[in-house]
Amino acid sequence: MMKKAMTKHEITLKNILENDPLNLLKTQPKKSGVISSDERLVNSFEEINSFIETQDREPKESTDIEEFKLYSRLQGLRKSPERIAELIEHDRFQLFKGKAPEKIETPNTVENILDADPLGLLSKDSSENDIFTLKNIPHKKKQPDYFANRKQCQNFNKFENIFIQCQLDLKLGKRKLRSFSGEQNITKGHFFILKGVMVYINKVGTHKIINGKNNARLHCIFENGTESDMLLRSLSAELYKDGRRVTEHEDLQLSGFNNISEEDSQTGYIYILKSKSEKPEIKKINDLYKIGYSSSHAKDRIRNAEQDPTFLMADVAVISEFKCYNLNSQKLELLIHKFFAKTCLNIDVFDNKGLRHTPREWFVVPLAIIEEAIHYIIDETIVNFKYNLESKLIEKK
Repeated sequence: MMKKAMTKHEITLKNILENDPLNLLKTQPKKSGVISSDERLVNSFEEINSFIETQDREPKESTDIEEFKLYSRLQGLRKSPERIAELIEHDRFQLFKGKAPEKIETPNTVENILDADPLGLLSKDSSENDIFTLKNIPHKKKQPDYFANRKQCQNFNKFENIFIQCQLDLKLGKRKLRSFSGEQNITKGHFFILKGVMVYINKVGTHKIINGKNNARLHCIFENGTESDMLLRSLSAELYKDGRRVTEHEDLQLSGFNNISEEDSQTGYIYILKSKSEKPEIKKINDLYKIGYSSSHAKDRIRNAEQDPTFLMADVAVISEFKCYNLNSQKLELLIHKFFAKTCLNIDVFDNKGLRHTPREWFVVPLAIIEEAIHYIIDETIVNFKYNLESKLIEKK
């Protein structure tokens, strides 16, 4: 078959294509500007190679940020068999010498995946990494089989007068409202204010271990004519949220006997004072009280307190005062000081002559705790207790 003769135009076009001395008609396929992850890996490794070429050493754990980055990168690469396998052909300084690349096989079946589990995440043994074992899941709390509810108190008339008397004592200042300071204050015969309602502890049941904690069932009488047999710890939790403690009589007489008669002799006073000092190093201290003894009323003892280093060279307020009968008041004072020794204020005070003094009767303790300790000393049970400096509570030894 004869070939078709080329036309004049075809001959001209062929001559142009074949005669292109400047290669103007030769084109290259456009490369993508996106760098693949493999290319980024090689480029990052080449930066390490370039550093070695110029410095004639490997990058070290240096204070130079750029060198430290290269050092960290190299250490990371050496720990990865997969990366070594990809970079081994670019390792012209034998940085991976002795670290032969592992042959990476792609699992193609479920069995292969389960077998290729280097971290043991799919194992069914007792391994810490076993994903079949649930950990750090909150345990479902065991619900109590009994809930204490308030109900109408059928014999409230027996308790009505004690509420009236307590309210009168508060009005006359014989009792005070204090912050609730701990469940150890919840004892028979004590009053509390819970969400604005006065509550009287009529009974405290036998202490038992309930839900892993020491607890006791109470018989509580409320001023609104209701009663409840809630748990001690439950009442304590509610009082911490919204409650107050009603103190015993502020002029409470301390004695080794329950009743005072004419035959008993008064031996002195234990008093609790609070400083009115305006010095920043003293004013900033919360729960700072002086516990002292006097043979006369505290108001007589504190005259000219602002001139006395014992009172931190400042006026003071009398917070509580206890009459003591048939007791060695000075020994009682020493017992209290010993009990709270770890909380004793350590500060130097200078008198008007510039002489230095270090008062040792000031303690950083909540007022309610001090009053509680005094009662434990009086009933001779203080030996069973200790003061916890961290929780700021008195607890059994």
